[in-house]
Amino acid sequence: MNFQHLSIRRAALVSILIIAVFAVLLYLMGQPLICECGKIKFWHGPTVLTSENSQHISDWYTFSHIIHGFVFYWIARLLGRKQGWSVGFMLILALIAETSWELFENTDFIINRYRAVTISYDYFGDSVINSVGDVLAMAAGFIFARRAPVRLTILFLVGMEAFVGYWIRDNLFLNIIMLIYPFEFILEWQRGG
Repeated sequence: MNFQHLSIRRAALVSILIIAVFAVLLYLMGQPLICECGKIKFWHGPTVLTSENSQHISDWYTFSHIIHGFVFYWIARLLGRKQGWSVGFMLILALIAETSWELFENTDFIINRYRAVTISYDYFGDSVINSVGDVLAMAAGFIFARRAPVRLTILFLVGMEAFVGYWIRDNLFLNIIMLIYPFEFILEWQRGG
Protein backbone atom coordinates (compact mmCIF):
# COMPACT_ATOMS: atom_id res chain seq x y z
CA MET A 1 0.00 0.00 0.00
CA ASN A 2 1.35 3.42 -0.97
CA PHE A 3 0.62 5.56 2.09
CA GLN A 4 1.45 8.82 0.33
CA HIS A 5 -1.51 8.28 -2.00
CA LEU A 6 -3.94 6.96 0.59
CA SER A 7 -7.64 7.19 -0.26
CA ILE A 8 -9.97 9.06 2.08
CA ARG A 9 -11.71 5.80 3.02
CA ARG A 10 -8.47 4.05 3.99
CA ALA A 11 -7.24 7.19 5.72
CA ALA A 12 -10.43 7.22 7.80
CA LEU A 13 -9.83 3.61 8.87
CA VAL A 14 -6.19 4.30 9.74
CA SER A 15 -7.31 7.45 11.61
CA ILE A 16 -9.74 5.47 13.75
CA LEU A 17 -6.98 2.97 14.53
CA ILE A 18 -4.53 5.76 15.47
CA ILE A 19 -7.09 7.39 17.79
CA ALA A 20 -7.99 4.06 19.41
CA VAL A 21 -4.34 3.14 20.05
CA PHE A 22 -3.72 6.67 21.35
CA ALA A 23 -6.67 6.43 23.80
CA VAL A 24 -5.44 3.07 25.12
CA LEU A 25 -1.88 4.41 25.56
CA LEU A 26 -3.15 7.46 27.43
CA TYR A 27 -5.23 5.25 29.71
CA LEU A 28 -2.21 2.97 30.32
CA MET A 29 -0.22 6.10 31.25
CA GLY A 30 -2.67 6.52 34.13
CA GLN A 31 -5.01 9.19 32.79
CA PRO A 32 -8.67 8.78 33.81
CA LEU A 33 -11.18 7.85 31.12
CA ILE A 34 -13.56 10.64 32.17
CA CYS A 35 -13.59 13.43 34.73
CA GLU A 36 -13.07 12.09 38.23
CA CYS A 37 -16.18 14.12 39.15
CA GLY A 38 -18.11 11.28 37.48
CA LYS A 39 -19.81 13.49 34.89
CA ILE A 40 -19.36 13.76 31.14
CA LYS A 41 -20.04 17.22 29.76
CA PHE A 42 -19.72 18.27 26.14
CA TRP A 43 -18.42 21.70 27.22
CA HIS A 44 -16.70 22.81 30.40
CA GLY A 45 -16.35 26.56 30.29
CA PRO A 46 -17.04 28.35 33.56
CA THR A 47 -13.32 28.84 34.22
CA VAL A 48 -10.01 27.19 33.46
CA LEU A 49 -8.99 27.42 37.09
CA THR A 50 -10.82 24.28 38.22
CA SER A 51 -9.85 20.65 38.46
CA GLU A 52 -12.57 19.89 35.86
CA ASN A 53 -10.71 21.76 33.14
CA SER A 54 -9.29 19.39 30.51
CA GLN A 55 -11.52 16.62 31.84
CA HIS A 56 -14.61 16.90 29.62
CA ILE A 57 -15.09 16.53 25.86
CA SER A 58 -14.34 20.19 25.11
CA ASP A 59 -13.24 23.31 26.94
CA TRP A 60 -11.59 26.64 26.25
CA TYR A 61 -8.43 24.91 25.00
CA THR A 62 -10.39 23.11 22.26
CA PHE A 63 -9.94 26.28 20.20
CA SER A 64 -6.15 25.79 20.39
CA HIS A 65 -6.50 22.29 19.00
CA ILE A 66 -8.59 23.57 16.10
CA ILE A 67 -5.71 25.96 15.38
CA HIS A 68 -3.29 23.00 15.54
CA GLY A 69 -5.32 21.54 12.67
CA PHE A 70 -4.93 24.72 10.61
CA VAL A 71 -1.18 24.74 11.15
CA PHE A 72 -0.73 21.01 10.54
CA TYR A 73 -2.65 21.29 7.26
CA TRP A 74 -0.51 24.21 6.08
CA ILE A 75 2.73 22.39 7.00
CA ALA A 76 1.63 19.12 5.39
CA ARG A 77 0.48 20.91 2.24
CA LEU A 78 3.78 22.77 2.00
CA LEU A 79 5.86 19.61 2.52
CA GLY A 80 3.67 17.30 0.46
CA ARG A 81 2.96 19.45 -2.56
CA LYS A 82 5.98 18.24 -4.57
CA GLN A 83 5.58 14.63 -3.41
CA GLY A 84 1.91 14.53 -4.34
CA TRP A 85 0.72 13.53 -0.88
CA SER A 86 -2.97 12.75 -0.67
CA VAL A 87 -5.18 14.60 1.80
CA GLY A 88 -5.67 11.30 3.62
CA PHE A 89 -1.93 10.87 4.08
CA MET A 90 -1.56 14.46 5.28
CA LEU A 91 -4.38 13.92 7.79
CA ILE A 92 -2.66 10.80 9.11
CA LEU A 93 0.56 12.78 9.61
CA ALA A 94 -1.42 15.49 11.43
CA LEU A 95 -3.05 12.86 13.66
CA ILE A 96 0.33 11.36 14.49
CA ALA A 97 1.66 14.82 15.38
CA GLU A 98 -1.38 15.70 17.51
CA THR A 99 -1.56 12.39 19.35
CA SER A 100 2.19 12.55 19.98
CA TRP A 101 1.78 16.01 21.52
CA GLU A 102 -1.18 14.83 23.62
CA LEU A 103 0.85 11.90 24.96
CA PHE A 104 3.80 14.20 25.75
CA GLU A 105 1.45 16.79 27.29
CA ASN A 106 0.27 14.14 29.75
CA THR A 107 3.72 13.19 31.01
CA ASP A 108 4.80 14.29 34.47
CA PHE A 109 7.36 16.60 32.86
CA ILE A 110 4.79 18.74 31.02
CA ILE A 111 2.09 18.47 33.71
CA ASN A 112 4.57 19.77 36.30
CA ARG A 113 5.78 22.47 33.91
CA TYR A 114 2.20 23.72 33.38
CA ARG A 115 1.61 23.77 37.12
CA ALA A 116 4.88 25.57 37.84
CA VAL A 117 4.81 28.36 35.23
CA THR A 118 1.22 28.86 34.08
CA ILE A 119 -2.14 29.58 35.69
CA SER A 120 -2.94 25.84 35.55
CA TYR A 121 -2.29 25.11 39.23
CA ASP A 122 -4.89 22.32 39.43
CA TYR A 123 -3.80 20.68 36.17
CA PHE A 124 -3.19 16.96 36.50
CA GLY A 125 -3.32 16.10 32.81
CA ASP A 126 -6.21 15.44 30.46
CA SER A 127 -8.83 12.75 30.76
CA VAL A 128 -8.88 10.30 27.86
CA ILE A 129 -12.23 11.70 26.66
CA ASN A 130 -10.80 15.24 26.66
CA SER A 131 -7.68 14.20 24.77
CA VAL A 132 -9.73 12.36 22.15
CA GLY A 133 -11.92 15.49 21.89
CA ASP A 134 -8.76 17.55 21.36
CA VAL A 135 -7.58 15.24 18.58
CA LEU A 136 -10.99 15.40 16.89
CA ALA A 137 -10.92 19.21 17.18
CA MET A 138 -7.53 19.21 15.44
CA ALA A 139 -8.99 17.03 12.67
CA ALA A 140 -11.90 19.45 12.29
CA GLY A 141 -9.43 22.35 12.03
CA PHE A 142 -7.41 20.41 9.45
CA ILE A 143 -10.51 19.77 7.32
CA PHE A 144 -11.63 23.40 7.66
CA ALA A 145 -8.19 24.67 6.57
CA ARG A 146 -8.27 22.36 3.57
CA ARG A 147 -11.66 23.58 2.40
CA ALA A 148 -11.65 27.27 3.39
CA PRO A 149 -9.68 30.06 1.74
CA VAL A 150 -6.42 30.83 3.55
CA ARG A 151 -7.59 34.35 4.45
CA LEU A 152 -10.73 33.01 6.10
CA THR A 153 -8.72 30.43 8.04
CA ILE A 154 -6.31 33.14 9.22
CA LEU A 155 -9.29 35.30 10.23
CA PHE A 156 -10.68 32.40 12.28
CA LEU A 157 -7.26 31.78 13.84
CA VAL A 158 -6.87 35.41 14.92
CA GLY A 159 -10.50 35.60 16.02
CA MET A 160 -10.28 32.47 18.16
CA GLU A 161 -7.02 33.59 19.78
CA ALA A 162 -8.50 37.03 20.57
CA PHE A 163 -11.80 35.56 21.82
CA VAL A 164 -10.18 32.98 24.10
CA GLY A 165 -7.51 35.44 25.23
CA TYR A 166 -10.20 37.91 26.24
CA TRP A 167 -12.38 35.41 28.11
CA ILE A 168 -9.79 33.32 29.94
CA ARG A 169 -6.59 35.37 29.63
CA ASP A 170 -4.90 32.46 27.92
CA ASN A 171 -4.71 31.06 24.40
CA LEU A 172 -2.38 29.01 22.22
CA PHE A 173 0.11 31.84 21.71
CA LEU A 174 0.33 32.66 25.44
CA ASN A 175 0.43 28.98 26.34
CA ILE A 176 3.47 28.43 24.11
CA ILE A 177 5.24 31.48 25.50
CA MET A 178 4.60 30.50 29.10
CA LEU A 179 5.78 26.92 28.56
CA ILE A 180 8.99 27.94 26.82
CA TYR A 181 9.95 31.13 28.64
CA PRO A 182 7.48 32.31 31.28
CA PHE A 183 7.12 36.03 31.86
CA GLU A 184 6.03 37.19 35.30
CA PHE A 185 4.00 40.09 33.89
CA ILE A 186 1.95 37.67 31.72
CA LEU A 187 1.37 35.39 34.70
CA GLU A 188 0.23 38.34 36.82
CA TRP A 189 -2.17 39.48 34.08
CA GLN A 190 -3.51 35.93 33.74
CA ARG A 191 -4.12 35.82 37.50
CA GLY A 192 -6.22 38.95 37.15
CA GLY A 193 -3.68 41.41 38.45
